[in-house]
Amino acid sequence: MTQELFLDDSYIKECESTVVSVGDGKHVILNCTVFYPKGGGQLWDTGKMVCDDESYDVLSVERVSGEVYHEVDKLGLSEGKRVHCALNWQRRYRLMRGHTAAHVFISLLCSGTGALVTGNQIDEDQIRIDFSLEKFDRQILQKYIDETNEFLAKDIPVRSYYLSREDALKIPTIVRTAGVLPPNIPLLRIVEIEGIDRQADGGTHVRNLREVGKISLLKADNKGKNNRRVYFVIEP
Repeated sequence: MTQELFLDDSYIKECESTVVSVGDGKHVILNCTVFYPKGGGQLWDTGKMVCDDESYDVLSVERVSGEVYHEVDKLGLSEGKRVHCALNWQRRYRLMRGHTAAHVFISLLCSGTGALVTGNQIDEDQIRIDFSLEKFDRQILQKYIDETNEFLAKDIPVRSYYLSREDALKIPTIVRTAGVLPPNIPLLRIVEIEGIDRQADGGTHVRNLREVGKISLLKADNKGKNNRRVYFVIEP
């Protein structure tokens, strides 16, 4: 099983690793990784692996049956090879900022309206979140964008830690997504934004809300009965 270094420190940009196996010549499993696999709405990391002075672009990263697969751009890696992994940090850090902003916005809107999340995607350019909101009202959405920005301007720490599944399920906000329960594993990773939110989450986040910057509402769509889609962006 690959050691996922980002779970304990989202700011690790590089690592030394060993190739465990290679499927179809380009799908690499490592013994440890800094690359986040697509999951929980957050897109995968990109970057490079360097082996014997040869550079391989990491195009996508996915988790399949519990293993983390790194798709590289060409053949050449093989079992037992030592590789140096380096993130595209600019992309990763923007995803971290967007993910943390999404947690704040979701917490405020869900707490204020009773809505649940029905879908989401966090990428470099924009964040999309679907909510089970009864009423489509752009002014309400803008209100929670504004409240989110008030918190993003404050010195508020973000931290992660582990709880037993039993203890985690006692937290009312542990799941914000409709019809979803945390995975059936004994320990759950919790991301806590002090005084605002606590959720079971395996993604990457900034350490303090001040790092996020300001968000802006891009657009909002009515996606049918009780389903509203919200797009927002992190301002430059």
